[in-house]
Amino acid sequence: MSTPAKLPRWAELFLLPAINLLVALLLAGVVIKVMGESPWAALKLMTGGAFGSQESIGYTLYYATNFIFTGLAVAVAYHAGLFNIGAEGQAYIGGLGVGLVCLWLGAWPFWLVLPLAILAGALFGAGWAFIPAWLQARRGSHIVITTIMFNFIAAAVMTWLLVNVLIKPGQQSPESREFAPNAFMPALHELLAKVGITFTSTPLNLAFVLALAAAVLVWLLVWRTRWGYAMRVAGLNPAAAVYAGIHPPRVTIWAMLLSGALAGSLGLNELMGSQHRILLDFPGGAGFVGIAVALMGRNHPLGIFLAAVLFGALTQGGSQLSFDMPRVNRDMVVVIQGLVILSCGALENIFRRPLAALLARFAGRKDEV
Repeated sequence: MSTPAKLPRWAELFLLPAINLLVALLLAGVVIKVMGESPWAALKLMTGGAFGSQESIGYTLYYATNFIFTGLAVAVAYHAGLFNIGAEGQAYIGGLGVGLVCLWLGAWPFWLVLPLAILAGALFGAGWAFIPAWLQARRGSHIVITTIMFNFIAAAVMTWLLVNVLIKPGQQSPESREFAPNAFMPALHELLAKVGITFTSTPLNLAFVLALAAAVLVWLLVWRTRWGYAMRVAGLNPAAAVYAGIHPPRVTIWAMLLSGALAGSLGLNELMGSQHRILLDFPGGAGFVGIAVALMGRNHPLGIFLAAVLFGALTQGGSQLSFDMPRVNRDMVVVIQGLVILSCGALENIFRRPLAALLARFAGRKDEV
């Protein structure tokens, strides 16, 4: 088995993902051309729909907030040598924790509701990740299999709760009653208005700032603490970790708890910030998109932020595209997202070796000069 070609860090973090993204967009353009539409016009519509106005930017960043939380969740587990496929279920159950706090304590002042909601979302998400973590660490059950299974279990549990327990009395739609106003996450346009900045009303809310804070904290934890160093060592070489006095099973459990807590924070954006009630399937696949975001962002918080904005733009711009180009429907937008995931994830190493050879050739010529 050949080892991947070595690239300079700047090329690994920026140039290679850019090339993979360009290839994905070219493939998407070919598909759109086959459908009888102009790829260039489609690209302009998607770009304008994602960044062409304050409203578009607000929606793009609103979607990106979910992807930041789930991308960070996947990245933390990845650094510990774990592939957490269960961010969707962890976000679902974490959102349940957020929703319960908002339903039961919504009459309390917001400055009390917010920290309790953050804590509940993190604890519920971490709790849902604990069993797969324990099974991996103590019984050798593969984390991929158990986390996938727990996604389905989470969906079944939430369906039962919303149909039989949390449903608003007198209605048929499986959703809870609306939260009290004190449990609403402040919209970002309202916060900006207080400092004299005018911004169009969108679902973008304070959770975006919390997601950025989470990214900074993950960076500090993983790269600036002893625990983060132990986690990365255990992920790269468990045998060397044991030799260094690190206990890999313990690292597995704690990394998955943190991963689940990050995924569970999605409910702050979706439930407190936008829907203001508990709904069925409110994660909307963000847990799975987080896998692509983490891979494309090289499991680094800065890269995850940029990749989350990209997928937020694809989500928001895709809505505009499907509206103005009826042939390119929502399913086609999913295909475009899939091409980005395929190119930047499964096929990313196709261009690694040629790029490494090209950079080495340029470096050799520079040395000769």
